Amino acid sequence: MNDYTNIKRIQKISRRRFLKVTSATTVGTLVLPVAFKQTSVFAENQDTLKIGLIGCGGRGTGAAEDALNADNNTVLVAVADVFEDKVNNAVEQLKKSFPDRIKVDNDHKFVGFDAYKQLIGSGVDVVILATPPGFRPLHLRTAVENGKHVFCEKPMAVDAPGVRSVLESAEIARQKSLAIVAGFCWRYSPPERATFKKIHEGAIGEIRAIYATYNTGGLWVRPRQAGWTDMQWQLRNWYYFTWLSGDHLVEQAVHNVDKIAWAMQGRMPVKAIAHGGRQVRTAPEYGHIYDHFEVVYEYDTGAKAFLFCRQIDNCTNDNSDYILGSDGFCTISGFRNLHKITGKTEWSYDGPRGNMYQLEHNELFASIRSGKPINDGVWMAQSTMMAIMGRMSAYTGKAITWDEALNSQEDLFPKRLSWDEPMPVPPVALPGITKFI
Repeated sequence: MNDYTNIKRIQKISRRRFLKVTSATTVGTLVLPVAFKQTSVFAENQDTLKIGLIGCGGRGTGAAEDALNADNNTVLVAVADVFEDKVNNAVEQLKKSFPDRIKVDNDHKFVGFDAYKQLIGSGVDVVILATPPGFRPLHLRTAVENGKHVFCEKPMAVDAPGVRSVLESAEIARQKSLAIVAGFCWRYSPPERATFKKIHEGAIGEIRAIYATYNTGGLWVRPRQAGWTDMQWQLRNWYYFTWLSGDHLVEQAVHNVDKIAWAMQGRMPVKAIAHGGRQVRTAPEYGHIYDHFEVVYEYDTGAKAFLFCRQIDNCTNDNSDYILGSDGFCTISGFRNLHKITGKTEWSYDGPRGNMYQLEHNELFASIRSGKPINDGVWMAQSTMMAIMGRMSAYTGKAITWDEALNSQEDLFPKRLSWDEPMPVPPVALPGITKFI
C-alpha cells in the first residue's frame, strides 16, 4: 500500500454539512480588495525564505520565477521531479534570470517518485506544487504536515478521495497557520475581483443563469518513444490520462468552473448533468480523455450554469463567462480585457490589470511576511470537486448529485508507483456503460 492510500479519508459528507463547514472560509475569500501593490510587502518576518519546487515543467518553472520576483529576500534551494532532465532544465533556466538566488546544489536536485519527500524534508520554508494534478493531494498533505507554506497549482485533485484529502490538508494548514495559495489565478486578477464584487453587491440582481466557455485548440502531445515503459510514457504525456490530469474539463476548464463557484458565492450545485466525447483526438498518443464536454449545473435557487469546453483544432474558440441576473447581464472575458455589466447598472472595468500569475505570489509572500497567511484550501477544493462532478456525469451519462460526487469512492491513483509497473490505457469512457463508483 502506498502513501496515497494511507491518507485518512473524510467519511460521509453531505452537501448541507459541506456548505456549513465551508461558508466561513468561502465568504471571507469572495470579497477581496481590488487595489494591491505589485511590489513585495514586508512585515514582521524579515528572514530569508527558502523555496522548494516540486514539478519542474514549464508551469512549475514559471511559478518559481514568479515566487522569486514576489519577494527579493527569497532563494530557490531545492527542486524535485520524477525526471532528471526536467530538474536540470528548470535550474538552468532559472539561473538565467536569478543567477545569485538559485542556490540549488547537486545534493538538492531530487529525482524519482520519492523526490517530493526529500525536498520537503530538506529545510525549505515554501513549497511550490506543480506536478501533474494526480499527485497534488499527496504532496499537499506531506507539505502541510511538515509545516510548509504552499503554492498549490490547480486543479487540486482528480477524484473525490483526493478532494477529501485536500479538505483535510486545508484544515491542518489552518491549525498550523500555514499559507495555501491556489493556482486559480483569476481570483487574484484585479478586473475579475472588481467585477465579481459588483455582482455580489447586486449589480445584476439575482443570478438566474451562467454560460461559461473554454473552447480552444489542441494542446501539446508527446507520442510514445521506443524504450519508454508504460509509466514513463504516461508521465511524459500526462495530460491525456485521467489519473494524472483529471481530463481537460478538470485540468483546464476548471478555471471557468471556479468562476461559476465565485459568482454563486460558494454555493454548490445540487446536481450536474453532462455529456462529452472523443471525436477528433482518437489516436493512441491521446490516451483516453475526451476532447469536448458540456455540463449543466443545477442550483437549489433554480439557477443553472452551463459550461462548454473543447480542445479541437480549427474550430471557433472562446474563453468567456456570461452571467444573467434578474436586473442585468455581465460579460467577462479576461483574455480580451472585457469586464462589462449592462441593465439597471451600467458598468465596465477601467482600472489596473497587472499580471495575475505574479500577483498571486505577491500576495502569498506578503501574507507569510505579515503573519496572516492566506488559506484558499476550502474553496479551491470545492471548485475542483465541481469540475470532477461534471466529468463523472459525462463519463457515465448519469445525473450526479453533489453528495454522490463528493462521497464517490473512485480512486484513480495507481496502487504502486514503479517505472516497470504495467499501466494499460483505460478504455475511453462510454456514457450509459461506464459505471459511477
